[in-house]
Amino acid sequence: MAYPERFSDLPEYAFPRLRTLLDHVPAGGPALSMTLGEPQHPFPDFVGQVLAESLGGFAKYPPADGAPGLLNAISGWIGKRYGVAVPENRLMVANGSKEALFNALLALSPETKNGKRPVVLMPNPFFPVYMIASLTGGAEPVYVPAGAATGYLPDYHSLPAEILDRTTVAYICSPANPQGAVAPAAYLADLLDLAEKHDFQVFCDECYSEIWRLTPPPGLLEVADRHGADPERVVVFNSLSKRSNVPGLRTGFVAGGVKSIKEMRQLKSYAGAAVPLPLQAVAERLYQDEEHVVANRALYQAKFRDAEVVFAGHQGVTMPDGGFFLWLPVEDGETAAVKLWQETGVRVLPGAYLAQTVNGENPGKEYIRAALVAPADETRRGLERIRDCLYG
Repeated sequence: MAYPERFSDLPEYAFPRLRTLLDHVPAGGPALSMTLGEPQHPFPDFVGQVLAESLGGFAKYPPADGAPGLLNAISGWIGKRYGVAVPENRLMVANGSKEALFNALLALSPETKNGKRPVVLMPNPFFPVYMIASLTGGAEPVYVPAGAATGYLPDYHSLPAEILDRTTVAYICSPANPQGAVAPAAYLADLLDLAEKHDFQVFCDECYSEIWRLTPPPGLLEVADRHGADPERVVVFNSLSKRSNVPGLRTGFVAGGVKSIKEMRQLKSYAGAAVPLPLQAVAERLYQDEEHVVANRALYQAKFRDAEVVFAGHQGVTMPDGGFFLWLPVEDGETAAVKLWQETGVRVLPGAYLAQTVNGENPGKEYIRAALVAPADETRRGLERIRDCLYG
């Protein structure tokens, strides 16, 4: 039996790969996982109540595009957060941002551009769905380094015109996973200018937008609005997973131009899974409430203050602007992960597992990623073990 060649050389996914690396090694202390970016803070008490009141919705097929009440709540939240009016015909409900980041490319990236195979740009390191979406859509993924030299953001302007002229989509993540870098408004505006010049769309993954250390990150919707950019250049993805601590709800949204959203809705009507109505009811209520978001953010900010104290004086360790990961420099990520597990029982993710090797270079090789999602006391114990084992 033959299988698609486009997936034949994929590396093992990050977390099974980590199990292969560590599961045969005994832990050197009480096990403490800092690998998965799965929020562990409590979600609001009203979630259960709203769900219970909406159970009858499981008896109905939900609208694939999103229930009117949820679309209205999302539009209202965008208006409050970014000061931009995005009507419901520019929105679509998604089964979390991962599903949307994948399917948007299938719906919007053409099979050829200027008579050639299309290119999809992405930062390196990156969220793996960007790569899979590109390969599935028949595009050539181009991995652009996002390291310390460029502020952990990809420098798409540095690419040759031949690549840019074949580009159909450029992915950007802000705050970035894994580095936590926030794209400034000027960076986003320049990227929109580049997209206009070379005729491509910007896919902005903003699922960590509500977790910041000091200052709210700018969003692509507000930058595009102020910059006078064509709304069709912009496709923004967000979800409730990190904002509201409900990763299992699998509910988020896509925002873009009217035509782009129409194309995405058309594909979803044939091949997408709609979010069940009871879950949409919960999501609607979550988007209407900001109090729990402020409280959640404060918990992360406290953990970052702890991290600053733990790593004070350790050269090379910096705090991110957003998100909930530490991107920690080491000599070799895999070696550091094994040593840390073997000597302390703390699990972290080697940075190379989140990046692609290009021309023999992997920009994540000399990093580990530690997620600050556990309760504060557990997180601090993990950080202290990392410091003592790897930086002591």
